[in-house]
Amino acid sequence: MSHGTCPSVKNILLLDSDGKRVAVKYFSEDWPTNSAKENFEKVVFTKTQKTNARTEAEIAMFENNIVVYKFVQDLHFFVTGGDYENELILATVLQAFFDSVGLLLRGNVDKKEALENLDLILLCIDEIVDGGIILETDPNVIAGKVASNSIDSGAPLSEQTLSQALATAREHLARSLLK
Repeated sequence: MSHGTCPSVKNILLLDSDGKRVAVKYFSEDWPTNSAKENFEKVVFTKTQKTNARTEAEIAMFENNIVVYKFVQDLHFFVTGGDYENELILATVLQAFFDSVGLLLRGNVDKKEALENLDLILLCIDEIVDGGIILETDPNVIAGKVASNSIDSGAPLSEQTLSQALATAREHLARSLLK
C-alpha cells in the first residue's frame, strides 16, 4: 500500500510463549518467503518477550514497521503495519482481534484452547482484515459472524468448510451487487 491510502495491516500474528506460530496471516509481500516470515516472527518475539504487555497494548518499531502487541496467558498477539500507519488504528485492530478471540474462546484464552479452536481464530482474522484492508473492529460483530459461520458443528469438517466457503461467496456476491 502506498502512503495516503486507507489504513492497512501487513500481518496479524498469534504466537505462543516460545515464539512458535499458533495462527499467522500475512497481507504484505515484505516477507516473500516462509523463512523470511519466520525470521520476522522470531525477531519480533525476541524483542518483545521481556516487556509487560499484559494489561495494555504496547507499540514498537521493527524493520520500518510499527508492531502493536499484547500478551495473555501463554499467547502473544501482534499486529504489524507500515511505519506510516496510525498506531491507534493498529491498536484498534489488535484489540478487536484480542477481544474477538476472548469471546470465541469464552474467556479461556490459552494455547491449548486456541489450537483446539484454530478454525475460529483464522476465521476471526479473515473477518477483521482482508488483503490488508481493515474490514471490522467491533469484537461482538466479528465473533458473531465467526460463530454463525460455524453454527453447524455437528457437520463433518469437510462439509462445514464447504458451507462456510459458500456463505462467504454469497456474502461477497451480495456486496458486489449492492455497489
